[in-house]
Amino acid sequence: MKYLFVSVPALGNKQNTFLNIRGKLSEYALTYAFNVPEFKIGTLDALVLLSDDLAKYDTAFEQTVNKLADILANLIKTDSTNGHVREYMLANDKPVEEYISTFQWNTMKYRTDKSLQEITTTLNQEVTSIDNVMKSKLNSYTQSKNSLQALQRKETGNLSAKNLNGIVKKEHCVLNSEYLVTLFVAVPKSAYKQWLNKYETLTAMIVPRSSVKIAEDDEYGLFSVTLFQRVAEEFAHKAREERFVVREFKFDEDALQSQKRELSEAEAVEKEQQLELFRLSRTNFGEVFASWIHLKALRVFVESVLRYGLPPDFTAVTVAAKPKYEEKVDGVLVAQYGRLGGVHGQAYAKKSSDDSGQNDEILDHDLQTVNDSSYRPYVQFQLEFDSERT
Repeated sequence: MKYLFVSVPALGNKQNTFLNIRGKLSEYALTYAFNVPEFKIGTLDALVLLSDDLAKYDTAFEQTVNKLADILANLIKTDSTNGHVREYMLANDKPVEEYISTFQWNTMKYRTDKSLQEITTTLNQEVTSIDNVMKSKLNSYTQSKNSLQALQRKETGNLSAKNLNGIVKKEHCVLNSEYLVTLFVAVPKSAYKQWLNKYETLTAMIVPRSSVKIAEDDEYGLFSVTLFQRVAEEFAHKAREERFVVREFKFDEDALQSQKRELSEAEAVEKEQQLELFRLSRTNFGEVFASWIHLKALRVFVESVLRYGLPPDFTAVTVAAKPKYEEKVDGVLVAQYGRLGGVHGQAYAKKSSDDSGQNDEILDHDLQTVNDSSYRPYVQFQLEFDSERT
């Protein structure tokens, strides 16, 4: 979705100005009143400085909104039972489109008897605090998820990587020997013959005919081999040269239960943190999105005072262009308010005062160049947000 927040001089009649804009744009866009209250203004120098701060905060708020939306979208992909991400992108319990189109300043939270600087600082502190909390929560969840995935890979990988507890039995091992040890080797299925021909000669001190295949999957067979402990390291090195995978494993009767318990605990921790992250993302998305629209209202007010002067006398509207009509909306607004000045206004003024075809052609080119700029002769800020994340 894409919205424009536009402000033009009201000339003493805000309602008529709003109806005029809505009428001009009715074919190309939906137009709503953007209810910007009057604030304590202070000095114009302070407003100029505040305008720069608001621009920076606008970018930061947008980034935080998108981060929260991405977290929600990713969590919903992980658990499809949650439904569609749009259901959770709410501000003040409303879908974001409805929140924008019916925006009312929250006077309980952001008192208009405070200075513009104080209100801006409050908004920024709230969003920064939420951003920091979400970074910490996301980092904790990511660590838990990675730990769980590492344990799951040990359960589901092939025999060259998966945990051997439960696969290797007590009878497969030489236990409590002062000299002998049993190693377990994952051998590619295509190399069984090579293994059986070579394992006894990789080093000295191999127990003859001691290799037994004890398990198999689609890629590997797991073979045991018994040898003297003193040559175990050399054997492992020589085996790796032949592309045999010597597994690090020590038989422990209690290991399988410990492994299951560790996996169960990791799953519980990951699920708990996922639910907490989901809950916080839903709540904080609404808070930050609302803050973002309040910041847009502040930008409209400050810029309108700087552009149109005192006392404040302007009409602010929210414009949602219909698909493929963005350029038409822009053209209508520039044609209507180009008289306010700036290069756009000059281009339209020149074009309307000279009817010669040659000049029209030149001015059309000039206007095209001007239209590539983000500047408009009236106050305009844009909001673009993807609420259909997949």
